[in-house]
Amino acid sequence: MSHLPVKAFDKGLRLAVRWKKGQNCGNKSRIHQATTVPELKVGEITLAVNDDGFLKEPERWNEAVAKALANTDGVVELTAQHWRVVRYIRAHYVEFDVPPLVRKLCKQTGIKLKEIYDLFPGGPAKGACKVAGLPNAKGCV
Repeated sequence: MSHLPVKAFDKGLRLAVRWKKGQNCGNKSRIHQATTVPELKVGEITLAVNDDGFLKEPERWNEAVAKALANTDGVVELTAQHWRVVRYIRAHYVEFDVPPLVRKLCKQTGIKLKEIYDLFPGGPAKGACKVAGLPNAKGCV
């Protein structure tokens, strides 16, 4: 059995291997068990993300991070409409500490819900909020 770390790549997320020492039940020799921590590499920066791909440290978000997060969901290029949604979600979150309700998002940006799903295949919560650097959305987003 090999004890070398294996790197897995899935939609731009890198799984970093962290080693933990453990005991082999059959004898007293030490074995190594690997646990994976999802990470997102943006240029020279490595960011921790949760299992759904949301940033664990939203304060480290910037436009380059947004582009990388969008790529993990299959969005190749962020258009002006993408940025309008992302900036509105971020501004609302900064002011109220919660993402906006979907109805308010559509009304304030002038973008229909169907269009938001076209822009962000994961929808407003799993797609747009993730690209905007928010933590996992809870509630009606």
